[in-house]
Formats: sequence, C-alpha cells, structure tokens
Amino acid sequence: MITPAFDLRQDPDHLTICIRAPYTRTSEFDLFIDGTDFKFYAKPYFLRLSLPGRIIEDGREKATFDLDKGVFTLKVPKETPGEHFEGLQMLTSLLAPKGSRSAKPLVEDVSGGSEISGDGEEEEEEFDWEIEQEVYTDRSEEEQRILQKYGFGNQRSGVFSRLQEELSDVIDVKNPDGTSASERRQARLEAEALAFSSDHYLADLFEDDEMNRLLKFTPWWSKLSPSTEQEEESDVSFSDEEKEQLRKFTNRSYLLDKTSRYQAWLSLVDILLAYSYEVRSTEGEHNVESPWTVRKLSGTLCWLESYSCLRDVLVSFGRRVLCYPLYRHFALVTSAISDTVKIFQSGESPRSTTQHHS
Repeated sequence: MITPAFDLRQDPDHLTICIRAPYTRTSEFDLFIDGTDFKFYAKPYFLRLSLPGRIIEDGREKATFDLDKGVFTLKVPKETPGEHFEGLQMLTSLLAPKGSRSAKPLVEDVSGGSEISGDGEEEEEEFDWEIEQEVYTDRSEEEQRILQKYGFGNQRSGVFSRLQEELSDVIDVKNPDGTSASERRQARLEAEALAFSSDHYLADLFEDDEMNRLLKFTPWWSKLSPSTEQEEESDVSFSDEEKEQLRKFTNRSYLLDKTSRYQAWLSLVDILLAYSYEVRSTEGEHNVESPWTVRKLSGTLCWLESYSCLRDVLVSFGRRVLCYPLYRHFALVTSAISDTVKIFQSGESPRSTTQHHS
C-alpha cells in the first residue's frame, strides 16, 4: 500500500482533508470516519489518520475529486463546533496508530508463525488496518530532471516511482523512470526473443482450421463507410454505459511539437492494432483475457515504447503477435493491419466532431 501525500486545514466548524491520489478511479474508494479515526482507501493508496479532535459523519460532509490534479478533498464537520485541533501540521504523529507516538511500531513480532485453526486450516488473512505509513516527500527539481520521459507525447515522468510494485502486472519494463527509451526498446526485443516458441508457431501454421474461422470473422467496423466531408448519420452507436463513460472523460489540450505529435499518432496505431487483433481472435466476444491481450500486444502500453516511424510499429506488433497470444499466425497480423486501416479510413464519428476527448 502507498501512503498518499495529504494536507489538513480547518475552520471553526469543519476539518478539510486533501489527499493526492492520482491514477485512481473516483467510483472505487472507501472512507471510514469515527471520532478521531479517519481511514481512506483507493487502490493502491491507503491513509489512516489519528486526529487530535473528533469529527462526525452526519450528512453534512462534502467530497470532491479534481481529476486533472488527482486530488481528493473531503470537508467534514467537527463534533464540537468552534474547537481548534492542535498539531495538524505534525503529519508523522497523525499517521501513527492510535496510542502510539511514532508512525513506526516500537516492537516487531519476528516469530513468523501463522495462526492455525483447530481443523488445521489457516484462517483467512484480514486486511491490516494498522499497516505502517510513511510521510510522502516530493522529489527535488534535480531528481525530477533526471527522470526519463514516457507516455502520451513523452510528457510523463515519475508516474511509476511509487507505483512500480502495484503496476508490475501492467507493464513489463522494470524501473521505467530510470530506463531510457533505447534501453526499454532493447529490453523489449530481448524479451520477445526469449518468448518466441517455434513449436507454438508451427502448430498454428499447420493446424489452421481454427485460424481460418477467425480470418472469416466479420468485425463491427466492416459496416463503416470511408470518411467523407459531408455530415451524415454515424454508423457507430454507443451503449448507455459507453455514453456514460465518455461523459466522464475531461477535455484536455496538449502543446505538442511535431515529433511528439507524430509519436502520439504512432502510439494510437499501435494500440488499435492490438485492439483489432483482440476483437478478431475472440470473434467479438471480449473475455477476462481481453485487457491482457491488448496490453501485451501493444509495445506502447507494455514497454512504454516511443516509436519513430510506422514501420517500427508494424514490426513490433508482428513480433508480439507471434510471441504472446493464444493464436500466433502471421495471417492474423495482416488481418489486424487491414482492420486498423479500415478503422482509420472511416474517419471520425460526425457526432464527436464538436468535442474532442483525450
């Protein structure tokens, strides 16, 4: 668990708690308020505070989340209006478990034994609400400057410095903040060389009945028409759930130079190739493996790749299709490329031309 950066301030009647928890889902967090106890959990962040005064949860509390800044703000009424809470600036003391003067336990149990029930089975492990916490400290400007850039338009850095353990199943590159783009690419190529199985490839090549069925599948974009200048009814329709998700996206503007803009387009091509493969390989029936497939086939998502030309994107995608997914046939590579071309040729949905989401 990661202890988020936080700040507290007060007025005569309320305590305001600001918690910086970027890259979390606003719909998936838990709050616990009971007197001097305050707990906040939004994976991978956990914050437990022992407050110097009592607060109450009576319906007057207000919570907001600034998506751009990743800051969760909670305003909670004090149990005794007008009371002044002493020591709100003593963050280490606030993080300490109740009854402790320090955030670090004074006695550590090193016995290593686990409790066994009478029938010989281990009892189910419960979440440790008294987990040790450390005050978050920002990186210095000098430390920030030496971090490697990645992500959209190569504008991100420091994202994985505290989240590496939590995101180890999301990206394959180790220590992305300390690994240059060329080092990430070399590591990716080495990993692909190790992952390639000639037996798997040959089996898919010669036992092609199932492959032929996948190649005959008609994906949803086959009904799209090439883009024209005229405004017309879109061939694409969104479900209510998809529309709600689109409404949650915020409008953002980015100032990208020519190189960064080109890299952003190449990243989009890379992700769409992986998506096209996934739709065809599952015949449009997404399953629990679908996110893994898209992530694994995209060098952009899996290795934070910064492609410099379209050829590099196509070669990377082809290599990864022949190394990782269930179906490893080169015909699926060419089909995914044709499918992606079809999606791009269909242009932008007329309904979305008035507002662009990032």
